[in-house]
Formats: sequence, structure tokens, C-alpha cells
Amino acid sequence: MGDVLGAVTGFLGEAWSRATTPQPVPGAAVVLGSAAVVLVVLVVPRLWHLARHVLTVVHEGAHAGVAVLSGRRLAGVRLHADTSGLTVSVGRPRGPGMVATAFAGYVGPAVLGLGAAWLLGRGYAVGLLWLMLVALALLLVQVRNGYGLWVVLVGGAALVAVTWWAPTAWQVAVAYAMTWLLLLGAPRAVVELQVTRGRERRRTTARRGAAGGTGRGRGGTSDADVLADLTGVPGILWVGAFLLVSVGAAALGCAWIVGGG
Repeated sequence: MGDVLGAVTGFLGEAWSRATTPQPVPGAAVVLGSAAVVLVVLVVPRLWHLARHVLTVVHEGAHAGVAVLSGRRLAGVRLHADTSGLTVSVGRPRGPGMVATAFAGYVGPAVLGLGAAWLLGRGYAVGLLWLMLVALALLLVQVRNGYGLWVVLVGGAALVAVTWWAPTAWQVAVAYAMTWLLLLGAPRAVVELQVTRGRERRRTTARRGAAGGTGRGRGGTSDADVLADLTGVPGILWVGAFLLVSVGAAALGCAWIVGGG
């Protein structure tokens, strides 16, 4: 028992030392090279589909975190193969807490990316990876479906491999790539949201026309539509708010990274 406790203590001490030891800010080759790789990922559909899972994990994690902070009880998180997700919390069906929880999803990656850029500017690239690993561990206990467990476990295993065995230079490069993905991927996810909403609206209109029906009917199920139902503010304005936050965070975060914090 003592040997096990000593091993755990030694591991935690080593992890803490690595996470809190700043690294020199890398050269332009790493900073801009990692950004170029992410830009390729954003424009190649197959690569974007894989990377989109990272955004979904952060999206649902943001819903979950804000739900808990606003006093709601978290009932579980589900992640799906089509990169969609669902976070269920229990509490008042309306009110500021529910609004904040619904709003947090699409702005979560942007806000996390901005915080990551701030850490990178201060040399804590490796510490950023460890923080992400801790966040994944907290999310893992709330995942309620098999595919979601697989996504979180694979992501966690990749982070463990990088943070524990990869050379420091590789760790720094991965931290920069993850930050670029959050900053640049967040606005794209918002644009996809509006494209999806438009398609759903056209399909709904076509079905009503075929049936000869009239009336507004039930709204969509996206975060923007949920917020519209909660507040009476049109969903398109909530999409605009998501885009404003994500683009603003991307601009500021990019300036911090390129300018060295």
C-alpha cells in the first residue's frame, strides 16, 4: 500500500512540476506552422469531421460547466458519431440559469481558446495540455453513452501520451494546434449551425406546403432555437451573438499568440 501511495504521489508531483514549469515561446515556424495545419483541417471535410469532435466535447463541457455553476443538477452528457451532442441538466425550465446554460455551448470553444492563448503567451503550453486532461477526466464521469465514452477516452489517452512521453517541443506544438483549432473552429461551427437551421426550416416549410398546413408550428431544437423559446429573442440574433463572441475571441486570441501574449 505504501509503495502504491508513493508511486501515485510521485506521479502527481512530476505532473505538477511539468504543468507549472513555463517553456520558452516557440519560433514563428511552430506558431504559424500549427496554424497552417489547422486551416487545412478546417477546409478538408473528412479532417474537419474528425476535428469537429473536439469542438463538440468542449461545447457540451461548456453546457455542463455553466449548468453546475448556475445551480442546476447535471444529469449527463451524450456525444454522437455525427459530431452532435446533448447535455441534460435538471432545474428550473426557464430563467437566467437555463439561458446561460443554453448560451454557453457555442461560445465555449471560443472562450476556452482565448484562455488557452493567454496561457501560451506566458509559456504554459504544457500546463494547458494538463488542464485539458483534467477537464476531460471531469467530463468522463458524466458521459452517458458508449460512443461518448469512446471519444473522451481516446482523447484522454492521446493527451496522456503527449504530455507524458512526447518531447517538450512536440507538446508545445500540440498545445498551439489545439488552441488554433478552438479559436478558428468556433466561428465555423456557428456558421454550420445557421446553415443547418436554414435547411431544417426549408424542409419544415416544404412539409407544411405538401400537407396544406399553416401556422408557425414547433421551433427547432438547436441552442439558438432553445434560447429563442426561452427569451422571445429570434434565433438568428442568438446565432449572431454566438458569431460575435467567437470571431471576437478568435481575433483577440490570434493577436495574443502572434504577438507573444
